[in-house]
Amino acid sequence: MTNNIVIVFDFDKTIIDCDSDNWLIDELGFTDLFNQLLPTMPWNSVMDKMMMEFHSNGITIEEIEKVLQRIPIHHRIIPAIKSAHALGCDLRIVSDANMFYIETILKHLGISEYFTEINTNPGYVNQEGRVRISPYHDFNKASHGCNNVCPPNMCKGLIIDKIQNSIFEEDSKRFIYLGDGAGDYCPSLRLRERDFVMPRKNFPVWDLICKDPSLVKAEIHGWSDGEELEQVLMNLINKIMMEEHVQFISSDCKLQTLSSPVLVSLPKAVSVRP
Repeated sequence: MTNNIVIVFDFDKTIIDCDSDNWLIDELGFTDLFNQLLPTMPWNSVMDKMMMEFHSNGITIEEIEKVLQRIPIHHRIIPAIKSAHALGCDLRIVSDANMFYIETILKHLGISEYFTEINTNPGYVNQEGRVRISPYHDFNKASHGCNNVCPPNMCKGLIIDKIQNSIFEEDSKRFIYLGDGAGDYCPSLRLRERDFVMPRKNFPVWDLICKDPSLVKAEIHGWSDGEELEQVLMNLINKIMMEEHVQFISSDCKLQTLSSPVLVSLPKAVSVRP
């Protein structure tokens, strides 16, 4: 089964239920050092420095991987991802974490193959056995030029532009974007009226959207936890698929053939528009 739906997930606090950097630092006992370094350099640079500290203190790659494999995730997230993939959706990740974290966690969860693309900060193990983390946008050479609340190392709005431009017959595609942080605001502004944005309720992206929801062209559907994420996402997928096929079937036939999950009333878009 194939469809025209592209689902873009943030990673931290969206697929997993915490911030992966903070989880690793806290679990390995380096919170105080991290807090000392954070005011002195961008977050992305601090994390590369922390990886050097881990290595200098004898923490192995295997130990880091074991900590990442224990990261909390809501029990309904994996079923939601698998269901969306089974329905033919194109699943992608746009995250300000890093490739080493994401690949380690997805592999452990057994869901790597469900994603066609991961856009994130480069993260790899060098010849010395140390994880290196570098910025997606090399802000030391040039700014990404975005005037929204994007961090210097990543503008997710530009990444969404790239995804949209790279997809053949992009105009026929429908996007669903899920995220929680301030960095997820910029890509929300790049979506069109035919698209959907799913901000996590009472998180930074939700607050930014609620300040002036008229700036967001896409339909807004909030979620609070993994269970609600699954429910809202599945309803939106069914909604889009119904709209795509309604021209081929009569109204009577549609009512007779829809499965029961599709007949469940769709949640209303959040009432934050003036």
